[in-house]
Amino acid sequence: MTQTIKEIKEELAQLTDLNSDRLKELSLDKRRGVLAAVKQRQNQILAEIAENDRLEQMLSFERMLYAQDIHYIAGIDEVGRGPLAGPVVAAAVILPENCKIPHLNDSKQIPKKHHEEIFEKIQQEALAIGIGFCSPETIDEINIYQASRQAMMQAVALLEISPEHLLIDAMKLDLPIEQTSIIKGDAKSLSIAAASIVAKVTRDRLMANYDKQYPGYYFAKNAGYGTAQHLASLNSLGISPIHRKTFEPIKSMIEKSAEEMI
Repeated sequence: MTQTIKEIKEELAQLTDLNSDRLKELSLDKRRGVLAAVKQRQNQILAEIAENDRLEQMLSFERMLYAQDIHYIAGIDEVGRGPLAGPVVAAAVILPENCKIPHLNDSKQIPKKHHEEIFEKIQQEALAIGIGFCSPETIDEINIYQASRQAMMQAVALLEISPEHLLIDAMKLDLPIEQTSIIKGDAKSLSIAAASIVAKVTRDRLMANYDKQYPGYYFAKNAGYGTAQHLASLNSLGISPIHRKTFEPIKSMIEKSAEEMI
């Protein structure tokens, strides 16, 4: 009995080897619908192979540590250094050994519409997640670099499993734990990429809540970054309690206001 195209599509979905005899056999089918389905599945398999190769490459730092009998590896990253408002948020994530989460990458390389989906997958897979925050007030007091380090150390402290090694995006922390600083680490390590997504989604949610608390600055849309719309709101509404007073143009606005009062 001849298989329907629907049945063949269901069978194709189970095939993962481009060189399988069954795939070759189906490619000889005369029906255009079958040939189109075969071509589509071949392209999907090629994409899956490419994605697996990319993920494998992003596990290279972790694999070097696994080979040294180190298994609890925390990836660490932060978001929110550049915005004019809101906190800096850091995350530390320990993934299971050899864990591959499809499409996990540096948060800047993932379309924002997919952030929440991958965030949920990380939460399902991770052995431990810690999240640290540093307020705008602290950022103004100790500078953004030190605030980022402080948030990262807080994230590590909140992990429920003690990490044996830290993989950190371009920074070193004053902690008694072996660590590796990786330039552009969120694009080179899956553990750091996972931390990047967790920090990004957490901060975006926080800024969406601030948008309700301080309407008119469009924090849900701009996440506190200095967009033209945000700068226009600053000029019309003034400075909110979560704006960073040492960041321009806010610093100059405060100085100008103080001069006018003299």
